[in-house]
Amino acid sequence: MGFGNDWKKAQEKVKNSYVPAGTQPELILKLYNDAKEFILKNDLIDYPEIADETWGMQMMTPERQLINPFFLGGRDIIISYPTNTMAHEDKLMSMRGNNPYFSRSTVHHELVPGHHLQYYMSSRYKSYRSDFRTPFWTEGWALYWELLLYDKGFAKTPEERIGMLFWRMHRCARIIFSLNYHLGKWTPRECIDFLVDRVGHERANAEGEVRRSFEGNYSPLYQVAYLIGGLQLFSLKKELVDSGKMTFRQFHDAVMKENNMPIEMVRATLTNQSLKPDFKTQWKFYQFK
Repeated sequence: MGFGNDWKKAQEKVKNSYVPAGTQPELILKLYNDAKEFILKNDLIDYPEIADETWGMQMMTPERQLINPFFLGGRDIIISYPTNTMAHEDKLMSMRGNNPYFSRSTVHHELVPGHHLQYYMSSRYKSYRSDFRTPFWTEGWALYWELLLYDKGFAKTPEERIGMLFWRMHRCARIIFSLNYHLGKWTPRECIDFLVDRVGHERANAEGEVRRSFEGNYSPLYQVAYLIGGLQLFSLKKELVDSGKMTFRQFHDAVMKENNMPIEMVRATLTNQSLKPDFKTQWKFYQFK
């Protein structure tokens, strides 16, 4: 991109690629279709036609954007972008923080193959497992696809790679600031400064992220669950897909149809392990060397 090793300058160029107010929904639809076409072309997962037809789009209120400065998702995708009641500076930070390249990962994270597909599948397969709900499965699945699609070449340009790597940094930073806060080591202000300095967040967006993490609706390990759950699924993919035991489509369909439970239990099911009542966790899913 012509900025040498200065990633902040490269990121600044990406931030300024934002689309005009009023055109973000059009961009979201394009990004959704980009991800869908890539997934289907590479035969990565079975994509039910009804799932493709039943998601919706909502705009987030200014009040909710104070806590959720980017996207929310589930059955629908909920978009943060300027509203007419926001101050000009806040509008600009919202647009810069939700530029096309940053939004590239969050669209497939929230829709397909992320949370929308999860809702679709979990309502149809082994729905009784809702009692075992864990963010390591829910958020881990959506984060796993960020890792997988990056490795599969979904980001083709430097700008697209910057956008996807922004979220990789963000997931790591979430773990650091949330645990430091819950351990009593950092103040909320220190958490905000950390996101601005080390990840490149707009300040208003960093403030929203910190409010969201500590408002009480998330457990202390929730932010850890994104990356760790994703790494667990990525390790399981290596064990079953990279070894040739399953195709990508078989693996991903199986994970979705087993529904929500700890990833080690997903592994035990897919590898036909015989579990005893006194089973203790023992899976070493990540190598540091």
